[in-house]
Amino acid sequence: MRIAFFTEGGYQGKVPREHPNMRTDLAWIHALDGYHHSIPTLHTIKSFKYDLGIIILPKKKRHLLDYPIVEYMRNLCDKIAVMQECTYWYWQDDEIDEQIWYYNVLTEMDIIFCHNDIDLKYYKGLVGNKCEKLQTLMITDHIKKSDGKPNGVMIGGNFTGIYRGFDDYIVANEISDNISAITSGRMKKEEDSLPINHIPWCSWLEWMFILSNYKYGIHLGMAAAGTFNLNCSYLGIPCIGYDTFNTQRILHPSLSVADGDVGKARLLANKLKEDKEFYEECSKETKLKFNEHYSEKVFLTELDKIFKKYKVGDLNSDNYR
Repeated sequence: MRIAFFTEGGYQGKVPREHPNMRTDLAWIHALDGYHHSIPTLHTIKSFKYDLGIIILPKKKRHLLDYPIVEYMRNLCDKIAVMQECTYWYWQDDEIDEQIWYYNVLTEMDIIFCHNDIDLKYYKGLVGNKCEKLQTLMITDHIKKSDGKPNGVMIGGNFTGIYRGFDDYIVANEISDNISAITSGRMKKEEDSLPINHIPWCSWLEWMFILSNYKYGIHLGMAAAGTFNLNCSYLGIPCIGYDTFNTQRILHPSLSVADGDVGKARLLANKLKEDKEFYEECSKETKLKFNEHYSEKVFLTELDKIFKKYKVGDLNSDNYR
């Protein structure tokens, strides 16, 4: 089976397993032995034919409104799909014509892939029962962990409405004043004045090594891919977060709270700090659940079920890979 991915990334081809920046979209492409094309090149692709094409539409869509994406994808692929980008509601901050364009693209797709159960419910209500979960994935072969003793708190985002870094910071202070944060494109320049160590942009493998130096994770953001919660789980780092993330609810069940329940999150932070046995139980639990629910093997098994449902192909067939 031949699978194509179309994103705003400016590269073409397959993703090698040792890629140093194996974030989620690249992990999907590699695990499915997919071939990547940049979206603006769709009209130039002549010598390829795919069983399935999956497009990840960028947050900024204005330049695509007059570009017949669906037509080009149909010419290349037997079935076409779109993958959710960011939160399920993020696109509704776009201009009205962009929102209408996005909705029309969704209705033309054979499959709509989503991150979480909450997203699945939303998109099914919006466009009908052609929605499926494409779970977040990690390729773990080349991850290196620090030999040092983990210490401090890593929070999962900056001080914006999507990441809710302010809430993370309040909860983190229940544990320690040694607090670090990721740096995203939405980071406000005023955050530099806060007593937080901001991790500069780095490759994904570098990020995983840095994260392995930390003892606690906190991410009270809005549900999207949930990579932070997943990364913490692989490393055995207990992570407090909202249960709207599948990666949080499934992998950190003892540390998941309802959306907005900062009070319970603060209580859990204190318990993690003071109760060593509880900390060890949470660490052991999340590592076990990672292998049970989010290994590459589980990912491929679940995708194979979806592909069979939509009569796309068989990932276990002789002509796959």
